[in-house]
Amino acid sequence: MSEPLKTADIHLIQRLIPHRYPFLLVDKVIDIDGYQSATGIKNVSMNEPHFQGHFPGKPIMPGVTIVEAMAQTSAVMVGAALGMEDKNMLVYFMSIDKCKFRRMVVPGDVLEMRVSTLRGKPGGKVWRFGGVATVEGEMATEVEFTAMMDLNTGA
Repeated sequence: MSEPLKTADIHLIQRLIPHRYPFLLVDKVIDIDGYQSATGIKNVSMNEPHFQGHFPGKPIMPGVTIVEAMAQTSAVMVGAALGMEDKNMLVYFMSIDKCKFRRMVVPGDVLEMRVSTLRGKPGGKVWRFGGVATVEGEMATEVEFTAMMDLNTGA
């Protein structure tokens, strides 16, 4: 039996989730602890398309994209834990709850997104996660969300 994955670089991320530019919002996932928890890393760059309009002269990463980045981190965590590489797994939001934005995220920031599984198990489709996104140790966003993972799309 192979060693469980502890990290996922951009190449593995692209094998686990279908997102691509401009909507792939996580650069690396570290500290993967099975399907229990993981930390996503997003290097925020001025080159991202949402900064053209959000906002001209004062670029701020939209809160919904921060939440999406946490969801992508969760999908990578579960996909890595379940060996879903190259299986075309799809993930759909079902709910977003208890979402709070505490700090602006701007170009040049490194967004660290710690996610943990609140409910879900291998073979199950519906998962619930909690997440906290920070920049330099300062909380930017906290959220709970439910997602459906279509784990059988690559059969």
